[in-house]
Amino acid sequence: MTTRPLEPAIEHLLRELTPQVLGSVVRRFRDFAAAEDAVQEASLAAATQWPRDGLPENPRAWLTQVAFRRVTDHIRSESARRRRESEAAFEMEQVAPAAAAASESDEDDTLILLFMCCHPALTPASAIALTLRAVGGLTTAEIAHAFLVPEATMAQRISRAKQSIKDSDIPFQLPTSGERSQRLRAVLHVLYLIFNEGYTSSAGPQLRRADLSVEAVRLTRIVQQRQPNDTEVAGLLALMLLTDARRLARTGEGGELIPLAQQDRTLWDRQQIAEGVALLSATLPKGAVGPYQLQAAIAAVHDEAATAEATDWPQILALYNLLKGMSDNPMVALNRAIAEAMVHGATKGLELLDALKDDPRIAEHHRVDAVRAHLLELAGDENGAVKHYQAAAGKTGSLPERNYLLAQAARLSSKLPATNRKGSV
Repeated sequence: MTTRPLEPAIEHLLRELTPQVLGSVVRRFRDFAAAEDAVQEASLAAATQWPRDGLPENPRAWLTQVAFRRVTDHIRSESARRRRESEAAFEMEQVAPAAAAASESDEDDTLILLFMCCHPALTPASAIALTLRAVGGLTTAEIAHAFLVPEATMAQRISRAKQSIKDSDIPFQLPTSGERSQRLRAVLHVLYLIFNEGYTSSAGPQLRRADLSVEAVRLTRIVQQRQPNDTEVAGLLALMLLTDARRLARTGEGGELIPLAQQDRTLWDRQQIAEGVALLSATLPKGAVGPYQLQAAIAAVHDEAATAEATDWPQILALYNLLKGMSDNPMVALNRAIAEAMVHGATKGLELLDALKDDPRIAEHHRVDAVRAHLLELAGDENGAVKHYQAAAGKTGSLPERNYLLAQAARLSSKLPATNRKGSV
């Protein structure tokens, strides 16, 4: 035994080991729900015993052995599963060596678990919840808080996701080469959504949820380590690093939103930017450029500009034109309109924005009104800008975003003649 560690160290170790152990247990017993219960019990036992007795020589093997025993006890208690009982009893004769051997495949088990949680058969909402629960180690309450739903609602969502996996008879293994591309794209999409929700929360009093964005980066690193030659995996990790590098400059002392053009760039994480640029530089020459690489390249152009005025908007517009050609994402079209305005004037950007009016995927999104307000202000239509800043504020669930938008409306409204202020804040 080692010397007694600090409580935070044990908590960190358990969070790191839990998905690895869960992957091993699910792979052996093929029962996601039973495996998760067993791993939770093993983690609770560790949280009680390790601070008192010290860490075992092989913490992962310890957890795996305890979880194996818990699942076997569960199987033995069900008389209808006598055949599985005998199989489990046979396996228990080899629990210790199996647990020790399992430590050799920890990354494989974590990656397999991630692929299972992000299976295309699940809805994005279910996949995100299950990934954060099983692989990220977040509690159901933490996930529910992140997405502003009751804990019972989130518990039902996670339960349905696990049942969907069980009903689908998906084998617990890495997908075949023929399936891997489709499954990997689903994994990356879920990680992308988790990061976006963490970086800019869709609702609530805080602009960001650091636990979600940090977890997304950690999980993407795991995928990148296991898929080092996949250019889009590297592109997504680079995108996250280059975007998250600005986090300290995005809010003021009171948590208020600070837009990109007004941020103190000395607060940007230069080490993170360097890592993201290096990943991107190593990836782009390999060919097969995809959407995540292009988004990362756009983020890199922003990050490498010494000032907002020095931003290379023509290059950003060129990248958005490429991205628009390979992605039907309306957010890409929205951001392209901004780049177009910065290069060719606000009127041109507003023309592109008009094309999104009839797109039901984004027509009622607050960012459409926010961008229109910004472009109208650039075009000199302050009255129209006030109207759309107010409309955007009414559509967002994020308190920092709403406060920022209302502040912009108030700023412009104060400049208007009194007769033009009707309906303004």
